[in-house]
Amino acid sequence: MRIAMIGGGYVGLVSGTCFAEFGTDVAIVETNPDRLAALREGRIPIYEPGLDRLVAENVEAGRLTFGDDMAAAVKGADAVFVAVGTPSRRGDGQADTSYVYAAVEQVARVAEGYTLIVTKSTVPVGTGREIAKIVHATRPDLDFDVASNPEFLREGNAIVDFMKPDRVIIGTDQSKPGGTERAQNILRKLYRPLYLLERPIVFTGLETAELIKYAANSFLAMKITFINEISDLCEKVGADVNDVARSIGLDGRIGKKFLHPSPGFGGSCFPKDTRALTAIGRNAGSPVRLIETTVAVNELRMKAMGERVIALAGGDVKGLTIGVLGLTFKPETDDMREAASIVVLDQLDKAGAQIRAFDPAGMETARPVLPQGVTYCKDALDAATGADILVVLTEWNEFRSLSPEKLKTRMTGRKVADLRNIWDPESLKEAGFDYISLGRPDMVHTA
Repeated sequence: MRIAMIGGGYVGLVSGTCFAEFGTDVAIVETNPDRLAALREGRIPIYEPGLDRLVAENVEAGRLTFGDDMAAAVKGADAVFVAVGTPSRRGDGQADTSYVYAAVEQVARVAEGYTLIVTKSTVPVGTGREIAKIVHATRPDLDFDVASNPEFLREGNAIVDFMKPDRVIIGTDQSKPGGTERAQNILRKLYRPLYLLERPIVFTGLETAELIKYAANSFLAMKITFINEISDLCEKVGADVNDVARSIGLDGRIGKKFLHPSPGFGGSCFPKDTRALTAIGRNAGSPVRLIETTVAVNELRMKAMGERVIALAGGDVKGLTIGVLGLTFKPETDDMREAASIVVLDQLDKAGAQIRAFDPAGMETARPVLPQGVTYCKDALDAATGADILVVLTEWNEFRSLSPEKLKTRMTGRKVADLRNIWDPESLKEAGFDYISLGRPDMVHTA
């Protein structure tokens, strides 16, 4: 089989590469000249473990190509996947579908014969219907179907998520006269390797498929916000959030995932998708109050983290050196979009602190969005050197092995704000540190 993937960003590149690994011929269309040049030279413009090797192998095998010729990519394709960005629209939080519609219009203009257009991008409910209208208006003669195939890729684990998914969702226009058998058969063939692995493949209507992605991400975001609020409550009543989370996670109806206290959720999906779902609900006259509250609480959460660090310093960080471990919104990615570090470091910089930071993958992507005065360090101990306070913002595994003794040899002060709960409070206290974390009693020495 042969497909075209419109967009060589995170979703398009990962999805296209994994389809190629399945044995499909994939032509990725990328119009950004810098990104296209990088891809053609074998340089992967995103950080995703294992992706560089997979891309190289499939390019060498001739199954994966990169270009900017839409007509050449679409010609003879069994399906055309649209994987362009849908960023939050300023002002109302709705997903901006202009890039999707522009890509679809281009596809319609160059398509020859029957064309299956599949949205991989996360799009609002009703986008598939609008795509059909655009294609009809652009090419009244074109025989086509529209399908929705949302992605569920976790940054840092995207290849496994594609190859061994919890489920694959395929939405087609079930109201279309004659049904959508052609579209479903094509997508069944594309995902045949997953049938052999007995992975669930769910066929639904267009609107259902479009809503599933938003509902899933919003529920997970709500779960993160729930445990963050429970974390705050634990601090007030003297409970331990780690024990609470572990215990409720043992309930099969709840599950243990996404029950880790944090500075708040960030990244390319949860903030954008929760805002978009609230906009979808408002526009449909059915507000999703829980998600509206989730968005508001998460924004306040990030601001509160900076305030905690300042409080640990006695209310004033002016002139102090603060070491920061981790900048990206989570480990195993270089993604800085809506990361808590943006909010926290902006607060500390404005309060007069000198910031020394280290992140294993995200420092280059961090530079444009963090205060100009941040000093970027070569490793974690370098970031801790001379620090009055050390702050953990991202739970990279390499930080967990840092011993209190090593930190004491580098730091000037003895204060640690562990905002990911990666260290044992007692060991830090025994080493002479004032230690605060989330949802656990503070370990602070009293005079």
